Amino acid sequence: MADTKRYTFVAMAPLVVFLLFIFMVLLVSTGDSGDVVKARKIGDVIMPDREIETITSEEVEPPEEPEIAPPDIAPPQLDVTPIAVSAAASKPDINFSQGQGALFRDGDYIPLFKVQPIYPRRAKERNMEGYVIVAFTITESGTIEEAYVMEGKCRSASNRAGEFSECSMFNSATLRAAAKLKYKPTVRDGRAVAVADVPHKFTFELEQDS
Repeated sequence: MADTKRYTFVAMAPLVVFLLFIFMVLLVSTGDSGDVVKARKIGDVIMPDREIETITSEEVEPPEEPEIAPPDIAPPQLDVTPIAVSAAASKPDINFSQGQGALFRDGDYIPLFKVQPIYPRRAKERNMEGYVIVAFTITESGTIEEAYVMEGKCRSASNRAGEFSECSMFNSATLRAAAKLKYKPTVRDGRAVAVADVPHKFTFELEQDS
């Protein structure tokens, strides 16, 4: 009995081997029959060498506003009529009666700059008014030299209708003011010259109570 089973396995062995071979052939043929994906060759891509530029953000200045020119405005036409002005300046003649001193003329020399003299305190306390006539030399530059008193008189301010009398209370203040006078230099033959004994009058009056 045992020998019969042994012979049976030995007889079936070639059949099993054959079946295994057929099975393996079927497996191989089945794997090759699938979709064949053909590989495409992609050409080599060569990138050119380029320098990489670095862009930095810069502060952008705002555009300047265009200047708008103002419209041309025609100037108004003014009807100006020229007025003829006499170039000759008026030069007043100052005359004094015999009671106020000798007759003289000082209108030919008008000062460009004049300082009013300071009213003397003694004359104010005595309520006195008056005038002083001085004479001096106008230099080539228009300044004053060698001033002296020609005549000085005064009277009471409460009696202005009365006559003047000789007095000297205004002399010092007058000479100080005369030294500050400025005149236009006198020109003769194209040159500035000094003029001596030029008279000038200073008047002293008090304000009257209204």
